[in-house]
Amino acid sequence: MIKMKYILALTGLFLFTNTLIAQDKEKETTPTTGQVLDRIVAKVNNSIILESDVQKTYLEAIANSQQGFEAPTKCDIFESLLISKLMVAKAEIDSVIVSDAEVMIQADQRFAMVMQQIGGDENMLAEVYGKTSEQLKAEITDALKEQMIVERMKGKITEGMGVSPAEVRRFFSSIPRDSLPFFSAEVTVGQIVRKPVVNEANKNQVAAFLADLKKQIGEGKSDFATLAGQYSQDPGSAVQGGELGFFRRGELAPEYEATSLALRPGEISDPVETMFGFHMIQLLERRGNTFNTRHILIKPEPSEQDIKDTERYLDSLRTVILDKKIEFAKAAKEYSEDRNTSDNGGYFSDPGSGSNKLTLRTLEDPVLYFTIDSMKIGSITKPMRFEDPREGTKVRILYYQDRYPAHRANMNDDYEKLKAATLRKKEDEILSKWFVTAKEDVYIDIDPAYDACNALDGK
Repeated sequence: MIKMKYILALTGLFLFTNTLIAQDKEKETTPTTGQVLDRIVAKVNNSIILESDVQKTYLEAIANSQQGFEAPTKCDIFESLLISKLMVAKAEIDSVIVSDAEVMIQADQRFAMVMQQIGGDENMLAEVYGKTSEQLKAEITDALKEQMIVERMKGKITEGMGVSPAEVRRFFSSIPRDSLPFFSAEVTVGQIVRKPVVNEANKNQVAAFLADLKKQIGEGKSDFATLAGQYSQDPGSAVQGGELGFFRRGELAPEYEATSLALRPGEISDPVETMFGFHMIQLLERRGNTFNTRHILIKPEPSEQDIKDTERYLDSLRTVILDKKIEFAKAAKEYSEDRNTSDNGGYFSDPGSGSNKLTLRTLEDPVLYFTIDSMKIGSITKPMRFEDPREGTKVRILYYQDRYPAHRANMNDDYEKLKAATLRKKEDEILSKWFVTAKEDVYIDIDPAYDACNALDGK
């Protein structure tokens, strides 16, 4: 059976590692040393896999392998990358489409995260990644599109698939007792997050600033693209002179869309507020239900008093929870503004299994790690400020619900992890059957160095 279980996990790793170092063509052997710098190891229709793709993704997968389960082999990685390319090729044949607008929204977010990490410094970007912002954004966009196509294709192949408790029990029973995974200590941690409400004076100041930029353009003192590159706080579009590209109706913030569609081509709007900040928008072109705009985004900053008001709000909510007048999970669902955790009762979850039990390492954020490590079980922190890479300063309270000692896997404590593993096994079987027929529809060529992986056997 083809080992499919790493496909989606690896496409995520691939996006953040290999997309930043991937080369446009096969490199040659160094004449003086005979050392191969890089080479093509597989072709699937018009796509290629480089040796560096396999090696880098393998190292990342080893470092991030799910705790308690066997780490992937290099052949697993190669097979997963090969199947990802096959899914992309089949998606084109089967008309499984991911729109450019969908990709651009996420690419802008990923690029913004990178720029945030280096303080928005273009010179630092070139030093760290060896690329211009345009090159990096293009590579992130291309890799993200592939990842989204793979996810959509996989969803189509496994549509409606699920596992029952009986299937989980059978899977658990099939594992030899001496091979049960060992899980280190885990915790259950929740948060309630609030974003400070910016005062009207600061909002008015930003609106006035954008109005002045519009005036400069109207008087011919500057042009939109130059000002976007200079002032816009949307790093994904700022480097493109503020241009977003074509979007369909319903894909952008309602206020942004309504303003854009009310403009004539070339016309510039007055400042308009959305959940992301204030925009000055220029409509470039309309094509049916799609439209292309460029914008300058300025995010009004909360004042110290705005942040203190948010801290007081959360401190009052904390008191209500500690007095048992409302459960933490209910409070998180009703009052937290972090959409990644609020629907889960405020609790962080393991991305691999969906379980609320996770190792402190899974939290990733070192501030969270050290904060939880110093807390008592059942306690809630005082409000704490933190920086969101996309939205700036926020405030949160953390709840340390429970801690679970290291142990061998069992049905009582680890049902969600075992359910996720059962689901992956079932996906393996479905995708393996799909692979056997799908590989006949595309051209695949594999370097002899990877023949031993038997990647095309489908068994």
